[in-house]
Amino acid sequence: MTEQTQRPAPQGGDPQETVPVPSSLPAGASPSTVSYKDRRKVRAVLRWTAVAAVFCLVGAGTAYGISRMERTDLPGLATASDGRWDYPELVRPPLPPGSPGPLEAGNRAGTHYADLRALVLPAPRGATVEPGPRGTDGWLPVKDFLADYATGEKRRELAQKLTDHGLRHIAGRGWTTPDGTRTRIRLLRFGTAAVSETLLAGDLANTGAPAYPVRGAEYYALDETFPPGARMKGVTLFPYTEAEPYGAEQVRQAYFAAGDTIAVITQTREGGVDAVPFRQTVALQTELLG
Repeated sequence: MTEQTQRPAPQGGDPQETVPVPSSLPAGASPSTVSYKDRRKVRAVLRWTAVAAVFCLVGAGTAYGISRMERTDLPGLATASDGRWDYPELVRPPLPPGSPGPLEAGNRAGTHYADLRALVLPAPRGATVEPGPRGTDGWLPVKDFLADYATGEKRRELAQKLTDHGLRHIAGRGWTTPDGTRTRIRLLRFGTAAVSETLLAGDLANTGAPAYPVRGAEYYALDETFPPGARMKGVTLFPYTEAEPYGAEQVRQAYFAAGDTIAVITQTREGGVDAVPFRQTVALQTELLG
């Protein structure tokens, strides 16, 4: 049990004040030999020890709370968005029993046995989707596809090439995201992979620029910085960016062939099209067709 000695208060203080002196004293000391200054030091040490203990408990509780939070829950450590759009989970339509995929070795014609209309990339969450194709059974009319291109002469020339190469169907979808980016995807299906590859590399695209510019863009540059990881083996891809100086809007466009189908992806936006969602869109559409 702790023994305490009552000592008179120093002169000038309250005559009734007494100060407890702890029984734990330096070796050889007695309560009568402990000065008032020594007692104040002891009390200060005890007081700061108690404060330190409280801070330790609070700090430990805070550290535990932070350790239980996700990184994105902490305002100072939240991961900033890299600009990607929030696409729904991609689901490929089922193939008929025994049918190979378009890029499988046993499918020499590169045929897409799944419904091409079900292979068009869905719009990201939050986007405003354009009305569906006005054609028969959801197929896009050729004239609607050609309407995206610049001049009447170029449109007629492109239409003839599509006819000469045996165009079968065009599937498509378009949308506008809240940042003002307009996206149009067109999937053109031909008889075989050999036909689509020949048309793509021989008449539609090359390493310099697309052969048929869309409305609002005349000068392009091949996007040399397109990430290799966003490309798929067996798919011929030509990604383009409208070269500066451009007008109020910028255009990004990609042409690629996957099996018997050529995909044309066009994005436009006032002030410039962001590279990240463009590349994301191309990569996801490639995945669906591949």
